[in-house]
Amino acid sequence: MPPIIVIAGPTGSGKSALALRLAEEFAGEVIHCDSMQLYRGFDIGTAKVPREQRRGIPHHLIDVIDLFDKKAVRGGVYSAGDYARDARRVIEEVSARGHLPIVAGGTGFYLRALLRGLPELPPRDESLRPRLASRENSRPGALHRILSRLDPAAAKRIHPHDRPKLIRALEIRLLTSHPAPPSDTADRLSGFRTLLLGLDPDRAALYKFLDARAHEMFRSGLIEEVKHLIQSGANGDEKPFESLGYKQALAYLRGSLSLEEAVALTALETRRYAKRQWTWFRREKGIVWLRGFGGDPEVIDEAIRMVAEFTAGAAPRANVG
Repeated sequence: MPPIIVIAGPTGSGKSALALRLAEEFAGEVIHCDSMQLYRGFDIGTAKVPREQRRGIPHHLIDVIDLFDKKAVRGGVYSAGDYARDARRVIEEVSARGHLPIVAGGTGFYLRALLRGLPELPPRDESLRPRLASRENSRPGALHRILSRLDPAAAKRIHPHDRPKLIRALEIRLLTSHPAPPSDTADRLSGFRTLLLGLDPDRAALYKFLDARAHEMFRSGLIEEVKHLIQSGANGDEKPFESLGYKQALAYLRGSLSLEEAVALTALETRRYAKRQWTWFRREKGIVWLRGFGGDPEVIDEAIRMVAEFTAGAAPRANVG
């Protein structure tokens, strides 16, 4: 079976850098697995690799959604299921060209949907969702309490403040009268061999980098980027504005945060997000962990060795870490 390489890890760990190096070494193409990098115009806050730094290597599933084209995605929302469908198509196309598909990103649920598939679920109910959101607005914490009664297993998995996941879990429960079906009913990715690499940099070093990156994003024009998006017709309620940096930049423009507060809060929330990503990926089976950043020479050398072994049919082991 043809191979696929997957590079996972927390934000700022160097996934794109390693993906680029592996793509150069093994005639690969990069397939992004990032729920925010899909959107055009959201560049600085999502830390997209600029075109001039992509070294001529094809990049897929980046800048593919027009924020203002509601017909571009089902119901105006690009789901994990949409990503899995599109990524599988791209993987097949890349492999058919004789190139190595290299999936890189930190959106864990998208990656799980790609590799393991998702159970058959009901579509979004646009009449139910506003009622659930209204309940949460009037009684904070209500959705998690309701879910705890109706689907205790789901309530244990979902953070009480993760409103989108709470709404979706309740939506499934209320529409079907059953909890979400088990994952073993999903359509797993087939026809490929997958090597999962995880980047595991020193936590203090990563947090220092993320703090510096947050400051650099604002210095590099994040506020101006958000201004341009609003002037182009966005209202700030669109999904990408929920992401780190954009949420804080928008709050600054609306006067609820000072610039200093916006930068500090972005740095803080990014560190928390990285911690949650670590926790998520640590629970995923089959990841071979590499100790360090994706741009570290020893990590690159080890990854090249492992990919060479894997593409030759061997089962590589990590020496780094």
